[in-house]
Amino acid sequence: MDTADGNQDRSEQSLQAAASLKSFMLKNSTKSNMNLYDHLTRLLIKVMDERPQNVVDVCEEMSRDVKRGLFEPQQSTLRDLPQTTAAELLAEQQRLLFTRPEETDLEEELVDTPIPNVSEIGFYLEQAGVGLGREEMQRVFLALKQLVESQALMRCRFWGKILATESSYIIAEAEYRDGEEEEEQSEDVAEEEEREAETQENEVDLTPLSSFKPPPVVQKEVVGTGANKYVYFVCNEPGLPWVKLPPVTPAQITIARQIRKFFTGKLDSSVVSYPPFPGNEANYLRAQIARISAGSQVSPLSFFQAGEEEGDEEEEAPRDSYEVNPDFEGIPVAEMAESLSTWVHHVQHILQQGRCTWVNLSVKQEEESPEEEEAEEREEEPDEAEPEVGPPLLTPLSQDAEMFNTPPWSSKMSSILTSQHAIAVLRSNLWPGAYAYAFGKKFENYYVGWGLKYGGEGYSPPVPPLPQKEYPSGPEITESLDPSLEEEQALKEALEEQQAAQEEVEESDEAEEEDDD
Repeated sequence: MDTADGNQDRSEQSLQAAASLKSFMLKNSTKSNMNLYDHLTRLLIKVMDERPQNVVDVCEEMSRDVKRGLFEPQQSTLRDLPQTTAAELLAEQQRLLFTRPEETDLEEELVDTPIPNVSEIGFYLEQAGVGLGREEMQRVFLALKQLVESQALMRCRFWGKILATESSYIIAEAEYRDGEEEEEQSEDVAEEEEREAETQENEVDLTPLSSFKPPPVVQKEVVGTGANKYVYFVCNEPGLPWVKLPPVTPAQITIARQIRKFFTGKLDSSVVSYPPFPGNEANYLRAQIARISAGSQVSPLSFFQAGEEEGDEEEEAPRDSYEVNPDFEGIPVAEMAESLSTWVHHVQHILQQGRCTWVNLSVKQEEESPEEEEAEEREEEPDEAEPEVGPPLLTPLSQDAEMFNTPPWSSKMSSILTSQHAIAVLRSNLWPGAYAYAFGKKFENYYVGWGLKYGGEGYSPPVPPLPQKEYPSGPEITESLDPSLEEEQALKEALEEQQAAQEEVEESDEAEEEDDD
C-alpha cells in the first residue's frame, strides 16, 4: 500500500511539474508575441513534413524559417521606395556622357576636333604631381565634347577647376566661330538698349537735377579682345548643364582686386563685400578667371610669335595678337626647369584701369547736349591723363616682380631619376594652384585652387598700446577728508562768534553816525 501511495504521489508531482512547464512554455514573449510551446510544435511538424538529413545541424535554420514564415504574411505588399541619393542622381546624369548618338558617323569623329587630347594632358599632369585623376579627367573630356556638340565653338579647352565651399566649378575656355560671336554681341547690345529704354520710361523728373557729375564709367572690352578675348563655360560636375559666364567689366576687375571671397558654388548668389562688388558670383568668378589667366598663362619662348599688323595706328597700340611659330623646335627640358627666361606670358596684362588696353576718359563723348557742352567749357580744363602702359605681350617671366619677398615662379623637372623622359613643370607662387608644363613642342596651362591670389603671411592683429598713466595727484585735486562731529560744532561756534562780532561792529558804526548828526 505504501509503495502504491508513493508512486501515485510521484505521478501527481510529475503531472504538476509538466503542467507548470507547459504553462511556462505557453508564456508569450514581450518582443515577438510568440511562445516556445507553439514554436516547438510548428518546428516538429516541419521536421516531420520535410524530414531533412542531419536534422540536428539544420535545426537552427529551420527554427529561423518558422519564425520568418509567421511574420511574412503580416507584412504589407506596399513597400516604400528607397530615396534616390545625390550620388545616384549625378550618376544618372553622367550616364548620358557615355552614350554615343546614333546619327554620328565614325568618319565625322575622325575629323579634327576643337577639343584637345585631355587624356594626354592628364597623363602629363600626373607626372607634374597635379590633376584631377584619370576617371574625373575622362568625364571632363566627355563633358567638353558635349559642350562642343551643343555650341558652335572653334576652339575649346579645359581651363581648370576652382574650388568652392559647397560645390566646385569646372571651367572650359572656348572661342566662337566667325559669325556666331557677332550675333551674340548684337543680342547683348539689344538687351542693353531695352533696359535703358525701360529705365528712361520709369524715370520721372520730380526732383531738381543735381550738378554732381559721377566719374565716367570705363567701358568693357568687346568680346574677342582684351580680358574678354575668350568665352568661358562652367558647370559643377561633368554631365551637368554648362552655363556661359557673362563678359567681364573693368569695374568688376577693379573691385575683385580689393576683396577676398571664397566661392560658394552657386552662380546666382550675391557677393557680400566692401567695397560692394557690382554683380553676383558669376561676375566675380569671371573676374577672377580673367585675373588668373593674365597672371599665370605662359608658354615656352618662341612657341608664339607676334601676329602681322596692318596700318600705322596699330603699330602705336600694344600688341594683342599672336600666332604659332612654325619654326619652333622646342627647348631642352633641363634649360626650361632652370631658367625663367625660357617662359613668356602669352595673355595680355590687365592694367589698373581694369582693361588690357588703356582708354582716355577725359575725351568727350560723341553724344552730348549743348547745355552740357557749355557747362564743360566754363569749367577749367583738367590735365590730360597719362596713358597707362603695361608689359608687352610675350614678356619673359624673368621680368616678373616679387611680392611679399616671394619669387613669382618655381620651376622643376618632373623626375630627376629619369631625366630623359621628364617634363618641365612651372608653378605660380602668386596664384597658388596655377601650373604649366612643357615637353618638346607640347605645353599646357592648368589651374586648380580656390581662385584667390597669394596675400602674404597670415594677418596678425597689432599689439594693443600700453595703458595710459594716471593723472599726477596734487593738493589742488586731492579730496579732503570729512570733518568729525566735534570739528563741525567748533566750526559752527566760530562762525557764530564771527557773525556776532560783525553785528556789534555794524551797530557801533550806526551809533557813531547818529551822534555826529
